[in-house]
Amino acid sequence: MISKEFVLTMAQYNAWQNKQIMEITKGMDTAELYVDHKAFFRTIMGTLNHLLLGDSLWMSRMCDDVARPAPCDDGGVTLTDTLGEWQAQRFRLDGRMRIWAQTLSNIDLAGELSWWSGALERDLTQPKALCILHMFNHQTHHRGQVHAMLTAAGQVAPVTDIVFMPKED
Repeated sequence: MISKEFVLTMAQYNAWQNKQIMEITKGMDTAELYVDHKAFFRTIMGTLNHLLLGDSLWMSRMCDDVARPAPCDDGGVTLTDTLGEWQAQRFRLDGRMRIWAQTLSNIDLAGELSWWSGALERDLTQPKALCILHMFNHQTHHRGQVHAMLTAAGQVAPVTDIVFMPKED
């Protein structure tokens, strides 16, 4: 279904996208980050926090050294209190995600992953490759929402085309 190269490319894409979002949002007024755009997680900051929560959950299931975030009833929209705190946690998690992707082998993508789903309140087991694919798909989906909210806020939204991702040094 997926390969180590796919995971590595998607981890690089994730970090590139988040870096662009950090550059744009650091120049915005705090109030702009909390405008209700009627998106699923309402605001730019709420959606960015939800992404951080989701990625933290998935990475905690795949890496013993990634702490599982505390349960929250709001989908993670209040996970961090400030943009600076979000940026620091996002930067650390993106780095960990890239290290994880670099150290994977194709055999690591085989088998199943089991976890407790707080959303469904039951144990789940799915193919590990499907879970990894879901994590990256989830990121892309919600970053698309952030892209739309940034545009609505009058910002120049980031380039999202993976074919234009800069080559690594």
